[in-house]
Amino acid sequence: MLEFIRTITAKRDQDGASAVEYGLLVAGIAALIVAIVFIFGGVIKDAFSKTCGKVSSGVTGTYDSTATC
Repeated sequence: MLEFIRTITAKRDQDGASAVEYGLLVAGIAALIVAIVFIFGGVIKDAFSKTCGKVSSGVTGTYDSTATC
């Protein structure tokens, strides 16, 4: 019985990454994505607002002035 326990514990040599390590990696990537969105979100919003304003002011024909972008 003691030899059986030794063989089981000897086979527990973990060479690969565990689920905890993969979870930490995914959490780090998610945190990085959230940080990038918050940092560049205002810049991207301003760019789209300017583009929307230019498109709205250049429309010919029927134009609904109450429409928003």
